[in-house]
Formats: sequence, C-alpha cells, structure tokens
Amino acid sequence: MPNAAPNSTTAADPPGSITIDRVVVRWYSPETGGAGKPQFVLARELAFEARLEALADPDPDRAVYRDRHVRAALDRHIAETLLAGLETFPKREPGEVATRAESARAMLEQRVGGRDKLLAAALAEGISSDELDALLRRQARASIYLDRMIAPMLEPNDVDLLSLYRSGMTPFAGDDRDFEKVRDKLKRWYVSGRLSQALDAYFQNARQRVTIVAIKTTDAAAGK
Repeated sequence: MPNAAPNSTTAADPPGSITIDRVVVRWYSPETGGAGKPQFVLARELAFEARLEALADPDPDRAVYRDRHVRAALDRHIAETLLAGLETFPKREPGEVATRAESARAMLEQRVGGRDKLLAAALAEGISSDELDALLRRQARASIYLDRMIAPMLEPNDVDLLSLYRSGMTPFAGDDRDFEKVRDKLKRWYVSGRLSQALDAYFQNARQRVTIVAIKTTDAAAGK
C-alpha cells in the first residue's frame, strides 16, 4: 500500500485502460449503519493522508511515507469520519464548521511544515482543492465534537498558554517578551497535539466496533 501508484494500470484492468482511482479500504461500524452501509477509502486520499503523516513525523526519513504512516493515516481518517458524523449539543452551525475548517487548515499547514508542503503533497496525489476542503471540513466537524462533547480543547486561555511557553516543553523558546510573537503558533501547536491525542484515544476505544477490510485490486475489479 505505501508508495503505490494509484493511477497506474494493473493486471485486472482492461487493455489500454488507466486507473484513475480505486477503493483500497472498506470499513463500517454501528455508528455508520453497520455492514449494510460501508464506508470507502480511496487510494489517492489515503496516499495523501499518509504523506501528511510522514511530513509531521518528528523522525522523518528519505521515503515519501512508510507503512506506519499509512496505518496512522487510516486510523485518523476513520476516527475523524466517525466523530464528524456524531451529533453535538448544541448542533454544529455551518458558519462554525467553516471557521473551524480554516483553523484546521492553519494547524495542518503548521503540522506538516508549511503551506507549500501541504500543496505539494496534494499535487503529488492529485488531490483537488475541493477534496482538500472536504478533508478540512471533516476535521472541523470532528474537532467540534471532541471540544463540545468530550473535553474543551480548541480555545486554551492565555494563562495556560503562557505557562506552557515558560515550561520549555514546546518548539518555541524565549522569554515572556516574546510570548505575543509566538502565541498563535503556540496555540495551533497545543490544539493540534490535544486533538491528535483525543483522536487516538477515541479510535482505540472504538476500534473493537470497527470492521476494516483491505480491498485487493482483483476484488475491486470484481465489484466485491
């Protein structure tokens, strides 16, 4: 699965055909309607999300992405999809989702090392701006659920941020005079970390309810 070329032809394809995309994972859970309403993950989107995991990896290597990045991307994809589909109280408003999606974009850009790297990863896998926007809205809806229904984490106060800054346990160093200069980046770093931890914890609890099936090329060609 890692570093696969989803737009390449395979033995299952008719002669002269070009595979634009294909399903690589089918999954379902009680929250999504069970086996009768399966969810699908496409090769391009999983490859893109694996690239993002690799870019955010604190221990990078020369590979585009590894198996561990594919697994992390799939876990995150499923967790976000599950959370994005759950109802919140009060309900998410469209404007709120749009605002959180822009925050998700800023956090993702910072997480992967900048906007250029995010766009390069999208270009490499043929991800359109609409597809990227859909991913960000999924992340926004999931983050609102975690913040509203699990524990507040999207709006840390300045007292907590300053205490964290002074701890020396962040990528941002300096004295109190520099706090305002890095405040926004520190906030994104903190919220991104909290969300990642919450997503992982949620998925580990939900994992026993989720059935995941890897789709082979031959299975996809046969319509299985």
